[in-house]
Amino acid sequence: MITTAQIRGARAMLGLQQAELADAAGISVADLDRIEHGAEGAGTAMDAVRLALEASGIIFEADGELIAGGPGVRLTRPTTRSFDTVEAEVVQYPEFMKNDAPPGAGG
Repeated sequence: MITTAQIRGARAMLGLQQAELADAAGISVADLDRIEHGAEGAGTAMDAVRLALEASGIIFEADGELIAGGPGVRLTRPTTRSFDTVEAEVVQYPEFMKNDAPPGAGG
């Protein structure tokens, strides 16, 4: 069973508005809002939301499954907003690549 905090966190990680997630889950925005605020008896709608989030690249972690500290949320794959770099192209101080100055030298 996933928690309402996990749903809110997953939606935030994906950068989705309530309307976008509700549409993907096939439920109304009002139903999603009730789910996110802990409404009772939202079983079928909650399952639809979970499936929509998982299809969007979310993994729900149970309490203690990965680390201690409660249930969590993570991405299965990087989003388009990642900070992937090619190490050979990353140079913090290009001037130090031209001479033999020790790391941290300079002013």
